[in-house]
Amino acid sequence: MAERLSDVEDRIDSVRQLSSVISAMRGIAAVRSREANARLAGIREYADTIGSAIAQALALYTEDGAGPGSDGSDTGRLFIVALCAEQGFVGAFNTHVLDAVQALVETVGMERADLLMVGSRGVGAARERGLEPVDCMAMAGHADQLAALANRLADRLFSRLQEGRASRVVIVSARPDEAHAAPYTVTRQTVFPFDFARFSPANLTQPPLVHLPAPLLLARLTDEYVFAELCEAVTLSYAAENDARMRAMIAARENVGRKLDELTATSRRLRQEQITEELIELAGAVRD
Repeated sequence: MAERLSDVEDRIDSVRQLSSVISAMRGIAAVRSREANARLAGIREYADTIGSAIAQALALYTEDGAGPGSDGSDTGRLFIVALCAEQGFVGAFNTHVLDAVQALVETVGMERADLLMVGSRGVGAARERGLEPVDCMAMAGHADQLAALANRLADRLFSRLQEGRASRVVIVSARPDEAHAAPYTVTRQTVFPFDFARFSPANLTQPPLVHLPAPLLLARLTDEYVFAELCEAVTLSYAAENDARMRAMIAARENVGRKLDELTATSRRLRQEQITEELIELAGAVRD
C-alpha cells in the first residue's frame, strides 16, 4: 500500500512540474505574439508610404496615356510560399496551411507549381502529402528575426522572377483572426503579378521631383511594396503560430489540471486506506 501511495505522489510531483513547463510555454508564446503584433503598425505605415509613392509614380507613368503592364499570367509556373511553424505544440496549424497549399496546387497541377516551405515542422508534413518543396527555410524564432527572414524570402522570390522561373507568386499563410472567432485564419495572397489597380494615380497639382525614369521608379517602388507585403505576412504568421501555441497550452493545462485532480483524489484515498490498515494493525496488537 505504501509503495503504491509513493508512486502516486511521485506522479503528482511530475504532473506539477509539467504544469509549470506548460505555463512557461504559454507565457513565452503570449510575449512573442505581442512582440509580433507591436511591429505591424510600423510595417503597415511603411507599406502605406510606398503605396502613396506608387500612386504618384503611376500618375507620372500614365501622362503619355500608357499604363504599367504585367509579364505574369496564370498559364506559366506558380510559385507558392507556404509559411508554417518552426516549432511544435501548435495543434493543427500546419495542417490548415498545407490544406490551402494542396488545394492551390490541385488547381494548376503539381508539374506547374513550385513550393517554398518556411518552417521546419511544415516541411515534414508537406512531404507526407507528396508535396516536395524546391526550397526550405527556417521560420523566425524571435520577432527581431522577422525582417531578416522577409529579406531572404524577397531575394529568393525576385531571383526566380528575374530568371523567368515563375509567372505567379502566391503566399499561403495564417494570420490572427480579427473577429476572434478562431485563433487564426489561413489566407492566399497573390504578390505577383502585381495588382496596380489597388492604387489610383494621384492627382498631381505639383509633380514630385524625380531622378529616375517613371518605369524604373515604379519598378523599384513595386519591389519595396512586395517586401512590405512579405514583412507583414511573416509577422502575421509568426503571431498566429504563437496564438495557436497559446491555445494548445491552455488546453494542455486544463488536461493536466484534470489529471492532477484525479491523482490527488487517488492519493487521498490511498493515504486513508493506509491509515485505516495501520489502525487495524494497532488495534490487533492491543488485544494481544
